[in-house]
Amino acid sequence: MTNPPRLVAFDLDDTLAPSKSPLPQPITDLLTTLLTRVPVCIISGGQFEQFDKQVIARLADGPQLERLHLMPTNGTRYDTYSDGRWRVQYKHDLPRDLRDRALAVLEEQAKRLGLWESQTWGPILEDRGSQITFSALGQAAPVDAKKAWDPDGSKRAGLQAAVAPHLPELDVHAGGSTSIDITSKGIDKAHGISRLAQMLGLEFDEILFVGDRLEPGGNDFPVKALGVATHQVTGWEDTLTYVTDLLPRLDS
Repeated sequence: MTNPPRLVAFDLDDTLAPSKSPLPQPITDLLTTLLTRVPVCIISGGQFEQFDKQVIARLADGPQLERLHLMPTNGTRYDTYSDGRWRVQYKHDLPRDLRDRALAVLEEQAKRLGLWESQTWGPILEDRGSQITFSALGQAAPVDAKKAWDPDGSKRAGLQAAVAPHLPELDVHAGGSTSIDITSKGIDKAHGISRLAQMLGLEFDEILFVGDRLEPGGNDFPVKALGVATHQVTGWEDTLTYVTDLLPRLDS
């Protein structure tokens, strides 16, 4: 982008932190500094409680948090901070019957494809209200185990293709390294960023998005398809280098 961004948005897992892990201290320090320059959005598939553990617990309380916009469950929910607490701005919960059907279809198809693992770290299926999530190894699985489960994405792609025809009124998309996320039709990261841009009075070309899965089919790709400026990273260390180099531009 030609001009400095007026909002910097990030994916969370494998962009700001290892999967389901707290922000590393260098990223915590970087976000604290970045929030003094521009508003920051974090949008990812985890539910708010996961954001609390990974992000909020690592940041010091203070006025800078009012410039932090959190979008759990791929933008199906939006939270902001004011008067000392986090407040839900919107949440697109799925009807109970659709959530139950999505859970049943995921289990049926995962078992049919041999993707229902016996060794897991936490539940395989989660009802997050606004999102149904399949996590092959459970949310608390070690990072190395997650990376080894589906390195080329073929397992997730196969499960996505098997599940989607049974849920035509919902969006079924690959999430993190071991997950499939199901949301209302048209409610994804692009929806979240679009809503945020509208609420903050920003154009897409005033936003910078940093993520690790910007290729077609990746869960960050919908943001790129909007026309938002993007930068792909391979992990939090890459993000640290890129945003550290970006900071001087934000002072111009």
